[in-house]
Amino acid sequence: MRVLIVIVLAATLLGKTTFAANKIRIGYSGMTISNAMLWVTEEGKLFEKNGIDAEVLYLQTTLGQTALLAGEIQMCVYSAALLAPARVQGADVVMVTSFLSRPLYRLVVKPEIRTTADLRGKRLGVTRFGTVSDWTTRLLLTKLGLDPEKDVTLVQVGDVPVLTTALMQGKIIDGAILQPPGHQRPQAAGMRVLVNMQEMDLPFQQTGLNTTQKFIARNPDIVRRVVKSVIDATYLMRNNPAVPKRAIGKRLQLRDEKELEDTYQLLKSFTQIKPYPSLEGFKTVLGETAKRLPAAKNADAKDFVETRFIEELDRSGYIDGLYIVSK
Repeated sequence: MRVLIVIVLAATLLGKTTFAANKIRIGYSGMTISNAMLWVTEEGKLFEKNGIDAEVLYLQTTLGQTALLAGEIQMCVYSAALLAPARVQGADVVMVTSFLSRPLYRLVVKPEIRTTADLRGKRLGVTRFGTVSDWTTRLLLTKLGLDPEKDVTLVQVGDVPVLTTALMQGKIIDGAILQPPGHQRPQAAGMRVLVNMQEMDLPFQQTGLNTTQKFIARNPDIVRRVVKSVIDATYLMRNNPAVPKRAIGKRLQLRDEKELEDTYQLLKSFTQIKPYPSLEGFKTVLGETAKRLPAAKNADAKDFVETRFIEELDRSGYIDGLYIVSK
């Protein structure tokens, strides 16, 4: 029922197409810690501080990019793994800030699966084919020496809460990758972490704030102020823990103080003060994308990002100045 309500609400909101000059819609694609800096920016009222009337919408899995390309929203937080294939095929989407440039996922499996070899013949769940969940599962399997097409069966299950429930029930899937703190519930139910991707030395551009080149061309100052809002939120997150904890607690429905503190510290550990998208991380994404879209083989990672707004704030000394003042 909750999923249906979200979809109906999204469809209703996306039916409106008139915006004031400084009013925008920003989507995000999942209830995961990798999207948290958008929630912190909203919770801390940094959009308003920078003259942006931002409506933040939860749009499941690939719906965010679909809405962005249709012009129904103006920006969206989702993965480079979804952005790259779209751009390779002609879409004008680009990433303007990074939210996460290293994988956090844990591969959580049934307790009888003890080694990588035990994964052969098993069923691994993903949210939806083509999403970061699917893409990263395939990447991980390849890194583990397994063929995702032959050695396992990938099962499309649904959004993260549905995937988590399916894993805990243990009937249709034997494992799945989950971000912390979402992996803890299955663990508490008897599942085990087989692989911690956070411990792997793997450059990988996961989530970031994305928009279209068309929107940038028409509204560069709006994009500039949104990027500044995110940078301001990063400073706030590091120096006023109460705000990010409220944001995380609301979205991830965390009530346990220790779990909330651990999740906050995780967010703090991976969030960049200067959130440039990772070109090396995009190269990893493009390398995997080329297996399905040969045109990605010769793609230039620089064409998938637009960093001029961060660069302006960086060169001006604004970002460094925030932290100098705080000292």
